[in-house]
Amino acid sequence: MNKSQILFLIILIPVTGFIIERYLNWLNSTMWSDRLPGKLKGICDEEKYRKSQLYHRENDRLSFWSSAFNLAVIIFMIAAGGFAFADDAARSVSHNPIVVSLVFFGIIGFASDLINIPFGAYDTFVIEKKYGFNTTSVRTYITDHIKSWFLALLVGAPVLGLITWFHFKTGKDFWLYAWILITLFSVLMNLFYSELIVPLFNRQTPLPAGSLRSAIESFAEKTGFRLRDVYVIDGSKRSTKANAYFSGFGPKKRIVLYDTLLNEFSEEEIVAVLAHEIGHYRKKHVVVSLAASVFLTGVMLFLFSLIVDNPVLSEALGAKQPGFHLGLIVFGILYSPLSLLIGLITNYVSRKNEFSADRFVKENYIPSRLADALKKLSVKNLSNMMPHRLYVFFHYSHPPLLDRLAKLE
Repeated sequence: MNKSQILFLIILIPVTGFIIERYLNWLNSTMWSDRLPGKLKGICDEEKYRKSQLYHRENDRLSFWSSAFNLAVIIFMIAAGGFAFADDAARSVSHNPIVVSLVFFGIIGFASDLINIPFGAYDTFVIEKKYGFNTTSVRTYITDHIKSWFLALLVGAPVLGLITWFHFKTGKDFWLYAWILITLFSVLMNLFYSELIVPLFNRQTPLPAGSLRSAIESFAEKTGFRLRDVYVIDGSKRSTKANAYFSGFGPKKRIVLYDTLLNEFSEEEIVAVLAHEIGHYRKKHVVVSLAASVFLTGVMLFLFSLIVDNPVLSEALGAKQPGFHLGLIVFGILYSPLSLLIGLITNYVSRKNEFSADRFVKENYIPSRLADALKKLSVKNLSNMMPHRLYVFFHYSHPPLLDRLAKLE
């Protein structure tokens, strides 16, 4: 492909993605109604249903303006030579290609975060607060951003620097070394995320001895799940929404409960939620998902290695000389249709896995308690309980509530 064709594609692809997303949101909105649907009677009342619709309408409006603004910025950066300007600024700092890449992505990443802060702040302090979810202080919001920048410098910069170094040292074979590096990084993150990253943002404390802990340990022992510990995280520091998750594998696996979950759910409902998470582990969903992610990363890096040295990629962005970092920007846009296809497949598999974990609860615990917990979570979090099927197909990694209830009940 020549410069004009690539330029056309890297503008067409984001625009097409924006149009598709808007269409999906519109389809989703056609499922809303003024009256409580019969299928939701007994799950939520008229007031909660109306409130959930208003909540999603406001989020959709914010999503539209945020997406439209970001699309306009991308088109401007491509058409007006914004990426070329950032490249020139990076090259003025150093002639070392690794330093140039790091400075370039530092400029792009920092600028992108800054221009999106107003949208994030509006979501947190206006929409989330209006519907009773936000408990984040301005100080916490600011320090979260500072910590995120610190992590990007401490973790992201060395990884990116090494990948760039591999490219200049090994040429087209760099993808293999980069793949090994990213695989090691992914495994380490899975093992130590809860111990190293989470404490920077939240406090985790072991679930104290008592009837709930005994019930959890009893179920874990019954199903052959070697439980290292159960932790409670101070999720109420930022939101009233309830959740629970499973992290790590092998000796580093742990279950984490949000304190908001403990405050509003019965012991049997909490055990049912954790039984679902244990089901993922027992069915090997965690390991298989990690292996699939590693494989897909290798495919992506290999495809990138085929075109990274093509100077036409950098020329399409208006740059005076080719660069690894510029090729990565163009490839990221060109790869997005394939990424969308992969996302559709992984979401489909993920929904299947959720049904499988629910089935594990049905076979080993009390399915009605998981059903009760799912209902409570959906109503409390103002979830869209009747999404459009096509929207689910594109976006949902978990099946809709009614589908899960049908299989449980």
